Parts: sequence; C-alpha cells; structure tokens
Amino acid sequence: MRRSDVMRRIKSRDTGPELIVRTLLRRMGHTGYRLDRRDLPGRPDIAFIGRRKAIFVHGCFWHGHDCPRGARVPRTNTDYWIAKISRNTARDRAALSTLSETNWTSLVIWECQLKDTAELETRLAEFLASP
Repeated sequence: MRRSDVMRRIKSRDTGPELIVRTLLRRMGHTGYRLDRRDLPGRPDIAFIGRRKAIFVHGCFWHGHDCPRGARVPRTNTDYWIAKISRNTARDRAALSTLSETNWTSLVIWECQLKDTAELETRLAEFLASP
C-alpha cells in the first residue's frame, strides 16, 4: 500500500481515542456536548457550549507529545515530519491561548492517557465540575 493511501485513511474526527472519551462522558452522564466545532479556535473535538469548556483529544505522534510514542521520529522524510509536528504544536498552543482569552476552559487528553480509564474519568469529572 502506498504511503499516500495510508495517510488518506487517517481520520480527523470520530477517531478511536475520541470515541473512547465520548463513551466515558456518556457513561458519566454528560450528554450535552457538541462535536468538532469549526467555529471555535482549534476546532475542539468536544465542546460544552453553555459551560464554555472544550476538550481536545490529541494523538501523541501528530501533536508532539513527550511520551515514547509522541517523541518517535519517522525514519523517512524526517525533515517534513519534524516541521509538520512543530507546526501542529504551535497551532495547538495558539488555539488554547485564544480559547483562554475568550473565557473558555480547555482540557487536552493525550492518546497515551486513555490506558488508565479511572484516572481519565477523574480528570474529566474535575474538569467538568469546575466553574
């Protein structure tokens, strides 16, 4: 399979990690959220409009997390990927800053953090309970 075919199949919404977070939110009783809000900075994966809370579910590799999976450098086309991930992290920082300036509270959930469901549920509960 060609690289371009592989890359074309990578989804930007309704990803596995995002579905895990949404399932957990529903199980916790939180259902009043909107998905993929293009009108908000950074296009949050999950947004609680009335509460002004945004949740981003980031893939460790794509957004440059400092975990082992996110810190890995591709063996081919290295310069392109380093620049691409750098642009992604800069864009993420700018979006979080803009949201904060407009009185939105944001939570970033990394793909590697989905392994510990109890910890994730605690983080979500604290985030959604805060004013």
